[in-house]
Amino acid sequence: MLRGVNLQVRAGEIVGLLGHNGCGKSTLLRIVATLLKSSAGDAYVYGANVRTEGDDVRRHVGFFAHVPGLYDDLTARENLAFAATMLGLPSADIDAAIERVGLAHVTHERVRGFSAGMQRRLSLARLILQRPRLLLLDEPYNNLDIAGMALVNDFIRDLSAAGGAALIVVHDLAPAAGVLERTVTIRDGRVAVPTAADLTHDGASPQAVTLPAGAAGIS
Repeated sequence: MLRGVNLQVRAGEIVGLLGHNGCGKSTLLRIVATLLKSSAGDAYVYGANVRTEGDDVRRHVGFFAHVPGLYDDLTARENLAFAATMLGLPSADIDAAIERVGLAHVTHERVRGFSAGMQRRLSLARLILQRPRLLLLDEPYNNLDIAGMALVNDFIRDLSAAGGAALIVVHDLAPAAGVLERTVTIRDGRVAVPTAADLTHDGASPQAVTLPAGAAGIS
């Protein structure tokens, strides 16, 4: 359960979210992604309230979750084509996205035959196609080999360089060591020993997340 979380992530910033299992890290990401509703407080993504302006929030957010969210009976390309149609993205970029994640050789194969790592790569290709302004990653390195981890980090760096922001739940800091600019620890549903950079004001607000005022946040 989250309580009294007050956190800001600035545009261009890459923040690692740490904490024991069950402390609320994934819940926080799901609230910001509008997949869960908080019982109190507010969260904003580029000025849009996640509770009342979900459509605006979802235009900016890309969520890399534990579950890939792919369609087993569709091919790799068909999965991305479907995502492009649903999100209003240019289909001309699909092949380039598949090529970037190293799946060009299985473009026309059904996802049901993919390994867990290949499915993670295809999920990354969907994010590359989407080009979100705020990237939420929940244990993004799971089931990936060293080359796959490097692909994730390259994408995060490119996003940051373009002015986007990223909030990354990590269990092992090693794969993300070269990309994180700072880390925030969630303990007992709260930000543990928050720094001045973590507070949206005086830290007294009940519960909100502000993912940049140039980007996004929660308090």
